[in-house]
Order: sequence, then structure tokens, then C-alpha cells
Amino acid sequence: MSSAFKGKDLFGSGPHRFAQGRQGQVMLSWISLGTTQPGTVAIGLTELDVLVTGRLVAASESALWTLRDAIAAELEESPTEGTLIDLHGHQWTEMTFIDFREGDRTDRGRVVSLAYEAVFRRIREY
Repeated sequence: MSSAFKGKDLFGSGPHRFAQGRQGQVMLSWISLGTTQPGTVAIGLTELDVLVTGRLVAASESALWTLRDAIAAELEESPTEGTLIDLHGHQWTEMTFIDFREGDRTDRGRVVSLAYEAVFRRIREY
């Protein structure tokens, strides 16, 4: 089984892992809402983030750029939701690809590789 987003294997060129972000209630202080009342109030569930970290691996510098370009193409001006699937077949539906950060260098040896972090979010609209 390979990982995928919207049916595309963006991260399968090298090792990668998935991690869910924090889950629970978003809490605000009453004071931040403009009252003088002490305490906090729950305003709803936090949006779920899934973080994918790993390395893009390619045989050449140009092939590595092809992998980067495929990921950049998914970071659309008007993002659309899709299903994110991990290496074990677990699926997160209604996810939006919101952020991609490359490591500080390209490593060169028998292959070229680049560390990365990608963030997907299930955006709640109220």
C-alpha cells in the first residue's frame, strides 16, 4: 500500500510518516471575548491537522525538481478537499493541503534527497 492525496502518490519516493495534530476543544477566556467574567468557554472542536514528514528521493537533481513541482501543483490558489491515505491504508477524508516546507538543503550522493514537512487540515466551516 502506498500513501496518496487525491489519488496521487506525492510522497512515495522516499521514507515518510504520518502524525495527527492535537484534537479537542478550542478554549478561549471570557476576557478575550470582551467580558470581565473569569474563566474559559469552549467554542468548538479544533480543526484536525495531519503532518506528513519525510524525504523526497530521486536519481537526479532534475527528477527531484519534478517531485517538488508535483507537490507545489497541489498547493492551489483555491484549495480543494481530498482524501489523504497513509502507508497502512488509513484514510482522512475532506482534507486540504495547506503547507509544504522543504528542508534546509538537498543531500547529494548515489541519490539526491530533500527533507520536508507537509500539513493537511480538515477545515471546519461554521
